[in-house]
Amino acid sequence: MIIRNIRFVFLVFLTIVAAAYAGEKDSHPVQTSIIIQLEINDVIGPATADYIERNLQKAVDSGAVAVLIRMDTPGGLDISMRRIIKQIIASPIPVISYVAPSGARAASAGTYILLASHIAAMAPATNLGAATPVQFGGFGDVDDDKDKTDKNGDKAKPFPDSMTQKMVNDAAAYIRGLAKMHGRNEQWAEKAVREAASLSAAEALKLNVIDIVAVDVTDLLTSLQGRKVNVSGKEILLNTAQAEIISTQPDWRSRFLAVITNPSIAYILLMVGIYGLVFEFSNPGSIVPGTIGSICLLLALYAFQLLPVNYAGMGLILLGIALMIAEAFVTSFGVLGLGGIVAFVIGSVILMNTDAPGFGIDLGLIAGFALSSAAFFIIAIGLILKSRHKPIVSGKEEMIGLVGEVIDDFTGTGMVRIHSENWRASCDQPLHKNEKVRVTAIDGLLLQVIPIPTQENE
Repeated sequence: MIIRNIRFVFLVFLTIVAAAYAGEKDSHPVQTSIIIQLEINDVIGPATADYIERNLQKAVDSGAVAVLIRMDTPGGLDISMRRIIKQIIASPIPVISYVAPSGARAASAGTYILLASHIAAMAPATNLGAATPVQFGGFGDVDDDKDKTDKNGDKAKPFPDSMTQKMVNDAAAYIRGLAKMHGRNEQWAEKAVREAASLSAAEALKLNVIDIVAVDVTDLLTSLQGRKVNVSGKEILLNTAQAEIISTQPDWRSRFLAVITNPSIAYILLMVGIYGLVFEFSNPGSIVPGTIGSICLLLALYAFQLLPVNYAGMGLILLGIALMIAEAFVTSFGVLGLGGIVAFVIGSVILMNTDAPGFGIDLGLIAGFALSSAAFFIIAIGLILKSRHKPIVSGKEEMIGLVGEVIDDFTGTGMVRIHSENWRASCDQPLHKNEKVRVTAIDGLLLQVIPIPTQENE
């Protein structure tokens, strides 16, 4: 009987333990895989690089299984593109680049990023390519190279000088390395640089330039389920079919950086900053122009150090402003002002050292600043020249020739009234009360006067 009771108690204990264990399991359901989605929907610049860099690291820290970058870009700056690619290559989790929606493109810098990604995908009716560095495009053929062919037997595309050829060769080697890293078509990648070749999504898949063509993100994740990718030398099995997509949009910092690194905005900030400081120095104590000018100038300098700036252009802008300011203080009859305007315009035109789309300064903006500055100095010079022909209306010189009236009779030194003011006056002749006199000279506060003949008074 005792043994039977012990068995019963033992069975009850096992039942309670099993129930508790099951309850504990149920209280911790299996977590869903997370994929962080980022967006590149414009030209690639410093703000884009900052946005991708920071959010790639956040994705790793949050335990995401992958990062999905949706792209639709015409290209951008080489330095920003390379910053993004470095982060993708160093990422410990897979980075999936997806050119979408239909009608989107991954041109120029976008092509490099697509080929650098662990998974390269495109939506139908999208395209990639045209990866020739844009600052070297648009040159005509060189006669000496007309009949040369490349290593594949195709007609070689000539370059105007050795420096251009070096830069294009560097870009070609770079994109070949990116394609080789993930087993993609190296020959076509090089062709995209040397010949600005482009492909549609279907053609890119056929030529092994990309990995997948997917209608939408859901189709993409379904297609990636169970696929193995090499990430930093390790094979990772993708589990994406049931993954939760968390979209991360640019925060205030990225949006602010995108605004101030717009070359036109940076240019405006530079001008406002310089003119604000000039106004403050010419009118000490104004405070507001100096404060606003300092802030704008610092923001402009920060933006320009992130952008490909031609420092000769920056120097010409500063020289032009200095010459226009000098014109206001040194009368050169327009020579300094005209030279300043010319230097200002040339410097503004060559300021940005790139032809990348979206990174030029609008010519209308340059013309607006140049014309407004020119108008200011033309008006200022006109007023200066006009003032030279006007009679003197104040100061010591204005007293010479004025007519006054004797207050009391005096011989030698006495008092006269001029402009309702009483002045000490000296005269070689005796003067009588209410007699009219004319000022001939002034010595300190003593006037030299002579009497006005009666006929002249009349």
